[in-house]
Amino acid sequence: MFSIIIPTWNNLPYLQLVIESVRRHSTYAHQIIVHVNDGSDGTLAWVREQGIEHTASPQNIGICHAVNLAAARATQDYVVYMNDDMYCCPGWDAALVRHLAAMPDDGLFMLSGTMVEPVDSGNPCVVVRDFGREAGQFQAAELIAAMPRLVRADWYGATWPPTLVRRDWWHKLGGYSSELSPGMSSDNDFSMKLWHAGCRVFLGVGDSLVYHFQQKSTGKIVKNDGRRQFLHKWGMTQATFDRFYLRRGQPANDVLVLPEPQATGRLRRAQLKSRIKRALT
Repeated sequence: MFSIIIPTWNNLPYLQLVIESVRRHSTYAHQIIVHVNDGSDGTLAWVREQGIEHTASPQNIGICHAVNLAAARATQDYVVYMNDDMYCCPGWDAALVRHLAAMPDDGLFMLSGTMVEPVDSGNPCVVVRDFGREAGQFQAAELIAAMPRLVRADWYGATWPPTLVRRDWWHKLGGYSSELSPGMSSDNDFSMKLWHAGCRVFLGVGDSLVYHFQQKSTGKIVKNDGRRQFLHKWGMTQATFDRFYLRRGQPANDVLVLPEPQATGRLRRAQLKSRIKRALT
């Protein structure tokens, strides 16, 4: 059904959890492709032992290069990008599949599962509940038992993993942009590429639940200044794109297609200059 690409960087306990959850809690059979960055913690040996399809690099090459290498091996019609520090809840994929019948015929759309996170980061798209902040403390049974109370309404603004797009559009758009390596703002950049291609469906699915341990890889890297790069590349701040184009976090209310951006005619020139100035300081 899906080609699931998972980049990983020496996070073996978390990778084992996410692979186990995909195998145990998926309704459909999926192709799993892991990109192993470095792998000196035993990750490379483990994926080989498990017979998991994978690509590999001797050093960490970042998210953008990693997902593109893995996606080149995708054989299914839909590509799902998933982080290695996630845990899929039962039926996560069936909830996404139920929405596919309503998607545009041209395949221009992005769906996302809904993350459950232990720490409130102010993200309006996630459900905040703590079921463990480390792999060894994870309370999987408690998470699954609580699922009916964690489901939320569908929401606008799909950008972050787990994301689903059609494979042909992934390749038409060139996947993730290498100039944003190791990967800060690369999610938003890919959504912007979809937007410029004509996509107006960026839908978060409220009953496709995935637990996210939060920043188990990004906390280890030297980050690129993705917000500045996004601004120079697209001529607007990432916050403007999120708020006025993707309508991040707003309820979808059974309307899949986003209207044209609220920014048109509403943001005065002075406001835009102020946003750009803040982004550059």
